[in-house]
Amino acid sequence: QVQLVESGGGLVQPGGSLRLSCAASGSIFSIGAMGWYRQAPGKQRELVATIASGGSTNYADSVKSRFSISRDNAMNTVYLQMNSLKPEDTAVYYCRAVIPGVGGYWGQGTQVSVSS
Repeated sequence: QVQLVESGGGLVQPGGSLRLSCAASGSIFSIGAMGWYRQAPGKQRELVATIASGGSTNYADSVKSRFSISRDNAMNTVYLQMNSLKPEDTAVYYCRAVIPGVGGYWGQGTQVSVSS
């Protein structure tokens, strides 16, 4: 089994920045793709950004110019640097990790609130 623990969420003003971290632990042979998803009140969970084991990335159009995903494979950790935050970025952000040959796992989420 794998556990994903997110950190770094909080309250920030519009235009501000936050950096989210997600550390994976447990019985891990290797981690494939990792990513961040978010779920705003009254909306379904949506993809924010993903990063493959080799480092290739993709982003939702709404965040591509503002967010950056990265990973530290030695630490089994994925990060999401969020800049120029907008109120519409307010959501619970969930970490996702895929273990090849096993399946996918979700973190329990961290709240990001963007408000003046």
